[in-house]
Amino acid sequence: MRIFGVILAGGEGRRMGGADKALLPLGGVPMVARVRARLEPQVGALAISANGDPARFRGTVLPDDDPQGPLSGVLAGLRWAAGLGADAVVTVPVDVPFLPGDLVPMLCLHWPGAALARAGGRLHPTCALWPVSALSALEAWLGSGQRRVGDFAASIGATPVDFPDGREFLNLNTPEDLAAAKALL
Repeated sequence: MRIFGVILAGGEGRRMGGADKALLPLGGVPMVARVRARLEPQVGALAISANGDPARFRGTVLPDDDPQGPLSGVLAGLRWAAGLGADAVVTVPVDVPFLPGDLVPMLCLHWPGAALARAGGRLHPTCALWPVSALSALEAWLGSGQRRVGDFAASIGATPVDFPDGREFLNLNTPEDLAAAKALL
């Protein structure tokens, strides 16, 4: 099975004062580099879904054709992966820098369907395994005006996968979240 990874970095960072969260330093390292270091060893190829100047990143950058939130990044990732013959894409947001080292293997235990992470009693639908076969369903979903990642995952029967440590999915949305993450380092 060929699995590719996509880091979702297309957000506007409103709760972070408009900052590009991908480039914010955490312990002297940009968040995108931390997430890349966690995900890249687990996948066959890696891309970043982001709008704006792609030169701010190294590697493959996938812009959204029609920015509609995280699912636009998932769609760009599925199209990219399908064109290269991959079977699935694992997505993670750029602001979750402590991802587990076994994220992809754990999600893949539920292949051939979609799977999403659950930790600390809550779902993390942007940390998910998406079969390339879900591409047309996602196009139709977005075409109907729907945008919620969790609702789409449920519509295609995604399986929640439990992870024991909720801190691995700590999402850094605000300056206070970033300060708390620095304390964890």
